Amino acid sequence: MVHAKEESAHADRIAQRIVQLGGEPDFSPATLLQRSHADYDESNDLKTMVRVNLIAERIAVETYRQMISLLADKDPTTRRMLEDILADEEEHADELKDWLDL
Repeated sequence: MVHAKEESAHADRIAQRIVQLGGEPDFSPATLLQRSHADYDESNDLKTMVRVNLIAERIAVETYRQMISLLADKDPTTRRMLEDILADEEEHADELKDWLDL
């Protein structure tokens, strides 16, 4: 549940930054799967769910790294925000990995 709240906070921060930059965030559930970098899994097995979430976190980590690299010094405010989010995502991935190792 903690991870879900943190992910929601990440989405809020990114949406606020998009608005600050003059854009309009896309909150449409209808296109969420098209915009997602990870596949949706309907498993009922706990270990499978944790493994799938770990894969999604690793994809998120790599995506944030790419965005940070692309931004470099072009937008330091957004870059710092993404670096903060990246740190959380790396922590989430580590926790999920630890759960799988139990």
